[in-house]
Amino acid sequence: MTTHPAERGSSGRGRFERFAEAASNFTSSPPFFVICLAVVGAFIGVHAAGLPIEWLLLAGDGMAAVTLLLLALLKNSEMRVEHAVHRKLDAIAAAMLEMHDNPQTGAAKNLRDSIRMEEET
Repeated sequence: MTTHPAERGSSGRGRFERFAEAASNFTSSPPFFVICLAVVGAFIGVHAAGLPIEWLLLAGDGMAAVTLLLLALLKNSEMRVEHAVHRKLDAIAAAMLEMHDNPQTGAAKNLRDSIRMEEET
């Protein structure tokens, strides 16, 4: 069984995680939307032009491949966000329990550190 992507390796981000984040940022940008419009336009153009079946299959296969890659990126992003949320919730619960038991500990600082917005979300 494989482990959660966020739990693999060391505490730092690996090459794939950095690539997936960069790709996720790019795929949510306006230039990528324009690229998608062009691909869909080409797909419609191939059908409208009545080109041979090989071109239709090529266009359909290209759309399927892009869809599969985007699905993998979306799932990776979802898993990273889910893991970050769980870590934050665990830290909040632990800090609240610790603050309740002993208000003089560093739980408040740990709580502030764990709910930072700039963390891996």
